[in-house]
Amino acid sequence: MRYAMVIDLRKCVGCNACSVACKQENAIAPGAFWCRMRHYEVGSYPHGRLRFLPLGCMHCQEAPCLESCPTGATYQHQDGPVLVDAEKCMGCRYCIMACPYGARIYNDGPRHPYFADQGLTPAEEAGAVQHAEGAVEKCTFCAHRLAEGKEPACAATCPAGARIFGDLDDPNSEVSKLVTAGLAKPRLEELGTSPLVFVIE
Repeated sequence: MRYAMVIDLRKCVGCNACSVACKQENAIAPGAFWCRMRHYEVGSYPHGRLRFLPLGCMHCQEAPCLESCPTGATYQHQDGPVLVDAEKCMGCRYCIMACPYGARIYNDGPRHPYFADQGLTPAEEAGAVQHAEGAVEKCTFCAHRLAEGKEPACAATCPAGARIFGDLDDPNSEVSKLVTAGLAKPRLEELGTSPLVFVIE
């Protein structure tokens, strides 16, 4: 089994539901994003239009971040996702520099509240303990949800159905069919990182 995701940019409406779902599910701090949205224009007047590109970890099978990590904190799960063991991470941030997709962030702590004049809410306090200060973090494909047989929060939330998640090794899965047909392709394929996130332009 290899978990993979296809993002159909033809369907993406740039609503940021994926970003919000990711922040809520993973209790991500204010100003930090594991899933972010880039807006850009294509074409020229009067036929120009706005396009959207969700950005996050590509869960590369040949991950530069994994090779650059001196402590083994970055590792690849047997099912495909690239993960970080916060207990082993020493915060050197080599992996941040090595990632060609800009997908990693450094948790310099302490947690700042969303509402500065009110302090941390109970939900923020509960979420803060999930994030080790002085460690690097990133998208995990919602590994805790995968363990429960659920898909990542971003895919489950997308109102346009632009995110398709499944087993790349299952020839009957929608993800596998889209990749095999050549319709879904990795970003920056020329880098040879073999991502498990694909896009349909």
